[in-house]
Amino acid sequence: MDISNYNLQPNNTNPQLMQTNNQQQQIQASNTQYSLTPNIARNLAHSTKSIPMMEEITPRWLLSFLPWVGVEAGVYRVNRRKKHSLIPELAPFNNSELTCVNAEQLSKIPPFKFMNNELLEQVTPFIDMEQYNTGATLTKAENEGDILFLVGKGKIEVSTKGIRGEKLNIGMLSDGDFSDVDAFLQKSNRPITMRALTPCTLFTLNRTAFDDMKNQSPKFMEGFNNAISKWLSMKEKSNAYGEKKIQMYAGNLGENNLPLTYADYDDRPREYPLSRIQTVLKMNTQVSDLFNSPINQLDEQMRLTVEAIKEKQEWEIINNANFGLTNSVAPSMRVQTRKGVPTPDDMDELLAKVWKKPAFFLAHPKAIAAFGRECTRRGVPPVTVNFFGSPFITWRGVPIVPCDKLLVSGRTRNQTLCGTSKILLLRVGEKEQGVIGLHQPGIPDEKYMPSLSVRFGGIDYAGIASYILSLYFSTAVLTDDALGMLEDVEVGYYHDYE
Repeated sequence: MDISNYNLQPNNTNPQLMQTNNQQQQIQASNTQYSLTPNIARNLAHSTKSIPMMEEITPRWLLSFLPWVGVEAGVYRVNRRKKHSLIPELAPFNNSELTCVNAEQLSKIPPFKFMNNELLEQVTPFIDMEQYNTGATLTKAENEGDILFLVGKGKIEVSTKGIRGEKLNIGMLSDGDFSDVDAFLQKSNRPITMRALTPCTLFTLNRTAFDDMKNQSPKFMEGFNNAISKWLSMKEKSNAYGEKKIQMYAGNLGENNLPLTYADYDDRPREYPLSRIQTVLKMNTQVSDLFNSPINQLDEQMRLTVEAIKEKQEWEIINNANFGLTNSVAPSMRVQTRKGVPTPDDMDELLAKVWKKPAFFLAHPKAIAAFGRECTRRGVPPVTVNFFGSPFITWRGVPIVPCDKLLVSGRTRNQTLCGTSKILLLRVGEKEQGVIGLHQPGIPDEKYMPSLSVRFGGIDYAGIASYILSLYFSTAVLTDDALGMLEDVEVGYYHDYE
């Protein structure tokens, strides 16, 4: 049978589809373009452009929360009441000095500060060095006046018993701290227990050895008694802050001899000269001439440079060696964490230091997260409030403001964040005798913000324009009790709830 005249096709093949496939194959083989490609069409369309982005920019809440006071001639002078030398100072040690106590360190402790070095050097041989491991008991229910402790390195918990026999924590000692001098001098019989919370290096002065030394050296006895008399006299004439008392009469009506008094001023008030941040912005005039639309190139270069200056400004306000907040905290306003992690108890201790109208806490975001974990574990989640359109957690109604310029174990935010940090608590405002920011508004060529000068520095032979940017600022702590700091804040601890 002849089948050559028959057009045989498989049952599942569509003749129309087969013709379409043949056309597509012909088009692909010839590389013929039948429509406008998207890549070419983009050249005829306007793209929506963003301004240049910069990841370094942070909210810089401190600059917003801090009240700013204008100064004249670049200097702010803080006048205070005159203080007597009654407030104890820290007697810090470095690792190379953890073998003995010298006369200079001993002079930080009242009443030894009223004695000359010759007499102090007679005391140092009687001071012993002792080392303890974590958890060791240094004293247990011993009399508080038996030994004077000076902490070279470590952290110590000091406790006593209440009237019902309960344990009462009465203090924390850390690097440079010393135990109660009044108790040592007055031979207090209050029983205390001291326990090492970390490995500790201590220096101790035993009362028995100290009394023997005084009895053997009439010259030292005379010098020590004179120092005690001077110290007690100053304490009698001073208030709790070391300022000379303003005498007054309070009592029944009638005729009375009224005391004569006056408010004495510090004859050497501290002055805060404005600090500065400066840079020179370079701009190619060809760029500003030819490529200035739709985004102004000079404006964006200026904006990004000013943002970087503000970031540096906040860092300086916190860490500057001369006026930075972390370096301006008085020894009496420092609080140590009890267990490293920041607990509600530690924050309450800090609030007890800065109790006169505290404005806000300042902490690294890692420290805030660590505090939040401790609150979660205790079932006391912090309340959240809104400022400037952003949420802030609070403690006891005081907002906790995040700031990444507070260091974590000496590392910045660009490196691995682990270890310890600090939490600050501020009272702010000139009227409240708090912490204030300083600047000088109205300076020549001021632009973008008060006290920021932007000056045109000319164009060189390569057509590069220069702009000199200068920001002048500083901070001042008007009274010591306006700024407190929680130290040794561990930020890397997490609880295991399994």
